[in-house]
Amino acid sequence: MTKLLDEIITYNRTFVEQQKFEPYLTSKFPDKKFVILTCMDTRLIELLPASMNIKNGDVKMIKSAGGVVSTAFGGIMRSIIVAIYELGAEEVLVIGHYDCGMSSINPQKMKDKFIERGIEEDTLTILEHSGLHIERWLRGFDDVSESIRSSVSLIRNHPLVPKIPVHGLVIDPTTGRLDIVDAGYEK
Repeated sequence: MTKLLDEIITYNRTFVEQQKFEPYLTSKFPDKKFVILTCMDTRLIELLPASMNIKNGDVKMIKSAGGVVSTAFGGIMRSIIVAIYELGAEEVLVIGHYDCGMSSINPQKMKDKFIERGIEEDTLTILEHSGLHIERWLRGFDDVSESIRSSVSLIRNHPLVPKIPVHGLVIDPTTGRLDIVDAGYEK
C-alpha cells in the first residue's frame, strides 16, 4: 500500500509537468476585495465558493474549526488583519454552517483521546498549571448564529481593524443556502 504523501507527490509531478496549474494562475490580491473566515468542514471546500460565485483569485479564505475567532491576537485575527492591510480586502465575511462539528465537541472526551493517542496526563496537568484552560480552549458552541455574532463582534471592535463592513452568515452544508446573521453595512 502506498503512503498518502507518496501518492500526493506522484500526482503533483504529473500536475506540474502537464501544466495543469495554468487555469489557477492569479495574483495574491483578492479580485473581489474581501476576506472570508469559515469552517474547515469538508462539505464547504467546493460548495461555499460555488454558492457565492467565487472563483480562484476572488477572495482570501481563512479556515478554522467552527469558523471562530477565539482570541483577539491569535493567528486567525492576524490573517484577517494582513488580508485587510496588505492584500486589499475591504470587507470581512464570517461564515459558519449548520450541523457544525464544533457544536458537539466534548472537551473532556477530547482530553481522553489525547491520552489514548499517547499524550501523557502530566503534560495536560502542566498545560493547565501554565494557564491554558484546556476545556475552555477546546469548547465549541451551542448555537452557530451566536458563535458567528461573537466572532463578528470581536473583528468589528478589534483595535487594529478599520471601520469596514464585517458580515456574519450561516450556510446550509447540503444546499449552499446562505442566511444572514449580521449585515455589516448596517453597523
